[in-house]
Amino acid sequence: MSTISTDDVPTIDVATLSHRLRHAETPTIVDVRPLAERAEWFIPGSLHFDAYERLKADAPDALDGLALAATNTVVTVCAAGRMSLRAAALLRGRGINAISLAGGMQAWSFAWNSANIPVAGSVAQVIQVRRTGKGCLSYLIGHSDEALVVDPSLDPDVYLSLARERGWQITQVLDTHVHADHLSRARALAQHAGATLRVPAQDRLGYPFTPLRDGDTIAVGAARLTALATPGHTGESMCYLLDECTLFSGDTLFLVSVGRPDLEAGAGEAQRRARLLFQSLQRLFTLAPDTTILPGHASQPIAFDGVPLQAPLREVRAAISLPLDDENAFANALLARIPATPPNYLRIVELNERGVLPDGDLTDLEAGANRCAVS
Repeated sequence: MSTISTDDVPTIDVATLSHRLRHAETPTIVDVRPLAERAEWFIPGSLHFDAYERLKADAPDALDGLALAATNTVVTVCAAGRMSLRAAALLRGRGINAISLAGGMQAWSFAWNSANIPVAGSVAQVIQVRRTGKGCLSYLIGHSDEALVVDPSLDPDVYLSLARERGWQITQVLDTHVHADHLSRARALAQHAGATLRVPAQDRLGYPFTPLRDGDTIAVGAARLTALATPGHTGESMCYLLDECTLFSGDTLFLVSVGRPDLEAGAGEAQRRARLLFQSLQRLFTLAPDTTILPGHASQPIAFDGVPLQAPLREVRAAISLPLDDENAFANALLARIPATPPNYLRIVELNERGVLPDGDLTDLEAGANRCAVS
């Protein structure tokens, strides 16, 4: 039994902490996980003090050396919310108002914030909805009284609320591809909103949807999106070009990297997809160099600062450290840099193909950093 009593330690849930951060409240956040876990994913602005093993050993001096002001609220964080309770208890013993993040970084996977995207060349307004604890980026695009959503990864109420605040009704929901790192909320959002569900044409999904094919256009008010087939990350991957000025690039093209081609693929299929990805990128590189790229994921935690994650195509191309002028060299270099496989991806793909959101807590299923990019 632990000698560090946590009976009276208060906790804060993810929704409350993320709300405070979205509204510029800045508690001191102390991450007590091991350095390797911290390096993979963390809360923006948090301090790191590797005390996990000492806390696990029930050491009363586990936080010795951690200097904190007693006047500020401190939120302690670990992987699942257990060792952070001990850390908060030790800090409270110093007279510090410390509370523990319930569920830890696993629960933080569902935290989100948003940013307004300035769109020159379109009448549409674009809101980037950022699942900061998972790196997923989705988009609410509206004009007049209607809106659509691209790649929803959060509870449908998030998008419905953001749309209501702007006087929009969500009439269409789009996915760029069948996701492997998180559960798509596209079907659920379409059902809640009474919207049309549009997905790239393929035979993977086991539920009804309106298929999108290369060159199809999607209207939202007076704005138009054009579907561009960009296979490589998956066979059905698509990007959506808004009024010739802004590209929702899904997992095909990120701001400094490209999508991995190997998930659910043997060596031969991965090589084929890598070549398809090269060809898809060549197509995208024919767009205007100042086209704004809005990717489907970020590889770093996303700050609660309202600053959009975007870049012009010319900068994105220059930032990619892969050979972009030779198909063979590109494919070989890409496959040599494949990152660790996303946890639970086979189960997530299966559920996405069935269009099912399981009952209960999805934290364990979706936990972990984003691993869809190859840089």
